[in-house]
Amino acid sequence: MSRRRYVARGVPGGFRIWDNKGRRRWGDHCELSPDDLLTELDGGANYTQITALLERYRAQKR
Repeated sequence: MSRRRYVARGVPGGFRIWDNKGRRRWGDHCELSPDDLLTELDGGANYTQITALLERYRAQKR
């Protein structure tokens, strides 16, 4: 099993996606755990699917 590149780290008020390779945060702050987004980022990395998931998480914040 390889090490995951993207992981969710808990921060006050929700989660942030952390890029282990780049050693920085990636994307926006999420209030709910972005499990399906992390699976897509670490898996196939389909651009259209990632964009749709990001839009869904942004809509949940409003």
